[in-house]
Amino acid sequence: MTGLAGAPVPGLAPLWTHDPVTAGPYRLVGRLGAGGQGVVYLGEDDQGHQVAVKMINMDLSDARARAQFMKEIAAARRVVPFCTAQVLFADVDGERPYVVSEYIEGPTLYRHVREQGPVAGNALHRLAVGTATALAAIHRSDVVHCDLKPDNVVLGRDGPRVIDFGIARAMGVTETVTSRVMGTTAYMAPERFRNDSVGPPCDVFAWAATIAFAAGGRPPFGSDSLFAVMHRVLNDPPDLPPLPPGLDELIRQCLAKDPADRPEAEHALMRLLGQGVGVAGPLRRDTVLQMGNETAGAPTPSQPLPLPRPAPPATLAPAPEGPTAPATAPGTALEAPATASPFGPGTPATDTVVVPPAPAGEGWGRRLGRESVDAGGISIAIFLGSVGAAAGYVASTAAAVAAVTGATTFIVVYLVRLLVASAFGDRSDRP
Repeated sequence: MTGLAGAPVPGLAPLWTHDPVTAGPYRLVGRLGAGGQGVVYLGEDDQGHQVAVKMINMDLSDARARAQFMKEIAAARRVVPFCTAQVLFADVDGERPYVVSEYIEGPTLYRHVREQGPVAGNALHRLAVGTATALAAIHRSDVVHCDLKPDNVVLGRDGPRVIDFGIARAMGVTETVTSRVMGTTAYMAPERFRNDSVGPPCDVFAWAATIAFAAGGRPPFGSDSLFAVMHRVLNDPPDLPPLPPGLDELIRQCLAKDPADRPEAEHALMRLLGQGVGVAGPLRRDTVLQMGNETAGAPTPSQPLPLPRPAPPATLAPAPEGPTAPATAPGTALEAPATASPFGPGTPATDTVVVPPAPAGEGWGRRLGRESVDAGGISIAIFLGSVGAAAGYVASTAAAVAAVTGATTFIVVYLVRLLVASAFGDRSDRP
């Protein structure tokens, strides 16, 4: 089965013999899925826009039941479309009531895990963030999903999307005490089996069970008989797959038997995003859904991100003249050996002791020129040259010999001192 453009639609099956072929302005082209609440079809309008049409298995002939159903669906339409499939409208006046929502192309989480195996690494983190973002957005609109499970998470191109929110609640409120329990047993919170009130903590429990399924390929309380699963949910700790420490702790808290011990969906999202829960101010609460949506839809880069480099100095000195200065100055103590930096040339590594370079412009040429006119050095050379002249005169009693000896001593001392001072120090401590 294909869509209008001829591209295959994942999971689309042909219509059955007794399936409807239209729903209001939409032509139904195939089945996307079926469950206890009804059958979901892929619909197309005259412009080729695709939607998901869910035919509801319930009797809305009672005016009160119909009004309550529309109230719940209206609340679901107010949910901001962060990681959700937006509810567009519902029709309850026809023979077969239906709900129309945004169509998200992609496999469900259940199908993905069954066909490709568990989700791990960054993909698991993005899945947790995306579904928690959706749950936080749903709860902000005072809507309870009531049936969050792997089949109701679609892995769209721009990240995971939660579908069918509010529909189970809309159907559940019309049922009597003796009717069947709405939901999927393996993902239902303990209070659901005790006939307690249904609220956001039920969804938090189901979210944690869904993430555990994604990571391990099985629900945390099993998937065998109804009563065996109910017993484990009510009495046993969850059987979780290996998870990162932070996520493992959060999942276990969300699977607490007492709903009061579970964090709110928004708090769980903030923990996944590395934000402090206790200091959430108005700005953070307004932006946390956007942060979660961007994190969930972010692609995995094919190349590692560049590591941060140190900030450049405030002012740039002119380029040194001649060869660069030695890496260390005489007498500088090194406390650790220098190692190669992983950040690239010129950046210190973790255990490298950095020796400050010579002042800008103090190359060999500059130091040689400065030392050649140094008054102290010239004075020392003149003094030693005079000593040499006196020693030559005493030894030979000839003035010419004394003059040559003195001049030679001066030149040798001056040159030796000049070369030594230029090569091994910049005399920066000289006033």
